[in-house]
Amino acid sequence: MTPTRDALRLARRLLTLGRVAGRRSEAGGVRFVALLLAASVLALGLGSLVGVHAVYAGKEERRAARTPVAPDDALEHATDATTWLVGADWLEGERRFSVVYIAPHKGDAPLPPGLDHWPAPGQAVLSPALREAGAAEDIDHRYGRLAGVIGEEGLDEPTEWLAYVRPRDGLKPDRFTAVVTGFGPKDGQVTASLEPGSGRLDEKPEWMFQAAVIGMLLLPAVALLVVAARTGAYTRDRRTALVAALGGRRLDRALIAAGEAAPPAAVGAVVGAAVIATALLHDIRVPYTGYVLSSTHLRAHGWVAALAPVAVFLVVLGAVALADLSPRRGGSGTRPHSSARAGAWLPRLAVLCPLAIILAVRGPDLFPPSSVTRTLTSWVGIAATVLTLPAAIGVITARAGRLLAGRGRAHGLPGTLVAGRRAVAHPGGTARLVAGVSIALIVFMQAVAWQGLFGWQATEARKTMDRLGRGVVTVSPRGSVSTTAMTDFFARTRGTEVVLLTPPGVGLTPPDGGASTSLTLYGDCGALTVLHLPCPAKETRVDARRADPRIGELARWIPHPDSTLLIRRADHRKLAELAAPDDGSGTSLALLHPDGKALSVPALKRLSYEVFPRGAAVRTPGENELIAGIPNRDQGRWSAMLGTLGIVVLTLTAGLSAMAEFLRQGRALAPLSVLTGGLRVFRTSAAWSVLAPLALAGTAGTAIAAALASPVSGDGESPITAGLLLSTTTVVLAVSFLLWLWSARVAIRQARTWRPAGD
Repeated sequence: MTPTRDALRLARRLLTLGRVAGRRSEAGGVRFVALLLAASVLALGLGSLVGVHAVYAGKEERRAARTPVAPDDALEHATDATTWLVGADWLEGERRFSVVYIAPHKGDAPLPPGLDHWPAPGQAVLSPALREAGAAEDIDHRYGRLAGVIGEEGLDEPTEWLAYVRPRDGLKPDRFTAVVTGFGPKDGQVTASLEPGSGRLDEKPEWMFQAAVIGMLLLPAVALLVVAARTGAYTRDRRTALVAALGGRRLDRALIAAGEAAPPAAVGAVVGAAVIATALLHDIRVPYTGYVLSSTHLRAHGWVAALAPVAVFLVVLGAVALADLSPRRGGSGTRPHSSARAGAWLPRLAVLCPLAIILAVRGPDLFPPSSVTRTLTSWVGIAATVLTLPAAIGVITARAGRLLAGRGRAHGLPGTLVAGRRAVAHPGGTARLVAGVSIALIVFMQAVAWQGLFGWQATEARKTMDRLGRGVVTVSPRGSVSTTAMTDFFARTRGTEVVLLTPPGVGLTPPDGGASTSLTLYGDCGALTVLHLPCPAKETRVDARRADPRIGELARWIPHPDSTLLIRRADHRKLAELAAPDDGSGTSLALLHPDGKALSVPALKRLSYEVFPRGAAVRTPGENELIAGIPNRDQGRWSAMLGTLGIVVLTLTAGLSAMAEFLRQGRALAPLSVLTGGLRVFRTSAAWSVLAPLALAGTAGTAIAAALASPVSGDGESPITAGLLLSTTTVVLAVSFLLWLWSARVAIRQARTWRPAGD
């Protein structure tokens, strides 16, 4: 027992020794903060990975529980079944949500999860989040009378938008509907393949989200941990050598290192644990994205999430111990090391940087848009820029340092002179310092550009809506609609003009008996006059490109082979017949205000549900494509948030590395406070050692990254906006400024405690 007790006593002493040594080292405070931040970000990253999996798994479980089950027998035997149809609707500027039409065959048919009773005919049940989001559009009365809200067990997450609607006149079985006898299929049961919710269609796969968290959050956190572990290494290397000379084992040295790193690692792990605990207890709205993280989903994997801070604490201690025990290259050699030789390669790479940028930005223009060579040229240019940009910044900083040193010598400014000469002597260190920040900016801008490229149709639709506003609204009834219902709809929209567009092959038969190959527009004389079109007695051909802009925008979103537009005069009775086909397809009814004023889409949607059995798709031209691109927009917010966090972490990593290097040489600068009679030399040196390289990397890196992403956007609207460029630059500059103030303050404190001792 005595040897064990002695070993434990020795271990406690070594841990205490490491803790005290950490407080007294020259960069102890910097290393403490660096390790704390590294542990916090690592815990947040691991917790995010658990949270992503928990959300995907929880939503899939809820979706499976409400998946409709098809009957095993023929339709006539399913007396306790429900006729079921899944439709869609949306709020202005928001993504689609499911509207499920239900018609139980009997009152005791199985209820969908989340419903405690069947709504009566003409009633609807909405999710709480949909009611809150749609309050401005009076969503409570859009589908009929409100019969209640959907319970949490019927939603894949608390913020899901979902509506169950029981049509006033029932739901006629047809090829679009299904008959369901239950929910939550068991083994061997057949599903009706009409699941509510569009999450599976709108969401990216789980692995892509996990990869984004790993690449934009965890990897920068690992880089920060590596830098934090090596901060102040010069003093610790001497301590390690002394302990080894005194007979200390590797375990003894590891315990000293662990004792030094344990306090910041513990604080960082506690910070991460506090965030995770909050997410386990309460729903959290993720900043910028607006997404609400469900605590219910996360609690199902709570034990894994709780282990993340513990794992981070052990990882940080292990990384610090390995960093202190690893042998240093050149540490035992006696040969002088030439810093000039180490930086000799920088000017050669720096010369190639402008060529690489030109290749990435202009090189793709030499090849056809659909050519693979075009993409490869862009990638080669981007890769070359990533390799050469840090070297260029290092060389620029060295050239500026030479000018700075000359100015300091000419005007008697010691701080400027010292800062300039240090910049000239260490261009390689500057290049290594800014490499992470510049690479992160380039990768981030590329991710944003490619994300926006996938939504080019939504961009075009937005331009159409900006030109038209709500002056033109299309109405497409769902399902079969009677002529009487259509006539009633026209009567209740009195004050607007009505036209009808039919794509090629739909509508009246041409005189020659063949199918029409042109877009056909029907309207009475009042509507045609509003559109500045003739009101002929017989069919007339016009060029759609030269017609009223509203007609051009309407025709733009209806596929047709040429620009020919056929004009046919039709009164409201004929329009009602054409707009109410038996199959409910093929036509596009358009409403226009005579004075061009905006129409109320929410009011028209509510009216459509009052008149038509299953309502109608009411939208402005191009809005369908705009709504389809909204999931891409929402996912782009995640990329922007994670990318910005990654840039902040990498900027902190680079800044703390520069700060630690500056403070390592701080004692050598301390006598200058006596020679110069002031402390300004430390602020100047810190500015050129910490602030200037990072500020240059942030400004130049952002501009170059945006230029490299310009070929991806092509002729369309670039997703890389001025606001995005300003925010990324501001983030880097703000972090750089704070680190400069901190490093200058610590250097000044070191100088004030310096006393001559044979220096």
